[in-house]
Amino acid sequence: MAEPRPLILVVEDQKDLASLISTQLETSGMVCQVAYTADAAFRFLKRNHVNLMLLDINLPDRSGTDLLDDLVNDDLKVPTIFLTAYDSESQIVQGLTRGGDDYITKPFSFPELVARIRAVLRRTETASDHHITKNAQISQDAFQFCGAEVNPLRLELKFPNETVVKIGRKELGIMAFLVSNEGKVITRKALIHGVWGVHADVKSRSLDQYIVKIRDHFSKNDLTLSAFRTIHGVGYIYDPTSGEDEE
Repeated sequence: MAEPRPLILVVEDQKDLASLISTQLETSGMVCQVAYTADAAFRFLKRNHVNLMLLDINLPDRSGTDLLDDLVNDDLKVPTIFLTAYDSESQIVQGLTRGGDDYITKPFSFPELVARIRAVLRRTETASDHHITKNAQISQDAFQFCGAEVNPLRLELKFPNETVVKIGRKELGIMAFLVSNEGKVITRKALIHGVWGVHADVKSRSLDQYIVKIRDHFSKNDLTLSAFRTIHGVGYIYDPTSGEDEE
């Protein structure tokens, strides 16, 4: 099966240059989307996942660094390479400080641009290797959930009766998210976004299936999930100090 082609968002107000960049990158095995303003880029990134953004610092509506600030404020992390002019050293430093991953100065050669894109893609993929889900990492310490010990490194649940069962990544992510939001009412949408990411197209039925798996593990090992309650019509709450299950 062919490897999926990375989606690159080209944010450049010079339409001829944007078109030329897109053509060259698609020839190199990538998929491109073009935005001519920061606002258009922001709207696209709110709705779509991209692997990398090529971002001109100087845009007609606001600067590329301002766009990065908006993305950070909206909890959207996008690997970014700045497109800059030779006289933009202070802007380059500012952009890298505010979250950019690399920069390339205009005019540039397309082989260099492609090489820089691939280098940043490799770095970001490696950096995320330790993530099991969006919110859980294999480096995370073991934690308690409803009387069982959850081990992220081994993807295991250990019960008081010494039974150890393997769990999936999403079950781990759900329990980790609930523990990190102890005592708070969590909507179903918030739980999905917390585990799968804000861009994930995940239905409530899929979430239900993973929660059923968690409940089955605890039921088979004589532990109740009274601390993990359904709030009908809203979502869930994990509260170890609570009493009876509301389901």
